[in-house]
Amino acid sequence: MVWDEPAPISRDQARAAYLEVKKTEPVTGQLPDLAKELPGLVTVYQDQVLVTMDLDAMDEMSGQVFTLARAHGVACYDPQRDLVHNVAPLGVYEGMQLHTGDGLIVTDPDLGLVRDVLATMSPQNPFVALVNFGRHFIQVSPGYELEYKEKGLIRTEVAELDEVQRAFQEYATGERGFLGRHEWTA
Repeated sequence: MVWDEPAPISRDQARAAYLEVKKTEPVTGQLPDLAKELPGLVTVYQDQVLVTMDLDAMDEMSGQVFTLARAHGVACYDPQRDLVHNVAPLGVYEGMQLHTGDGLIVTDPDLGLVRDVLATMSPQNPFVALVNFGRHFIQVSPGYELEYKEKGLIRTEVAELDEVQRAFQEYATGERGFLGRHEWTA
């Protein structure tokens, strides 16, 4: 679901908005400009647009929807993954990509999305990475093995999800405090 949201919202708020929209009837008439650009089966409600897609094409189509939502400055909620994509706040690296082991790829993810995605690691989603191609990356796998690469690959074990989320937040905002808080090995 994509819609205009004046301020960043939580997953709980986005989920509630989605469930409320699902209780209403679609509107008919001319499609808004954004709806014309979206892939998949598009259904327009009062101020929201729902995009229905085949599971086989979900990863590719979701990426297209996220990109269009970002370009139009609107929020996007993915009910399959229970994730919300807000317009802001963003990290400092333009073009930074969020990758997950279950196929999600988002360019210029908002910081809330990065935090929420980290909580979804599981055997079905075995890693999360923030990548600045050609420069550096940070990634983590279940058990919280944290890896960072700039000049060479280093790794450490982190005990808590909160610390992983903090490290990813710092990385995305250009801070490097996580490098000094842990013992790293090559």
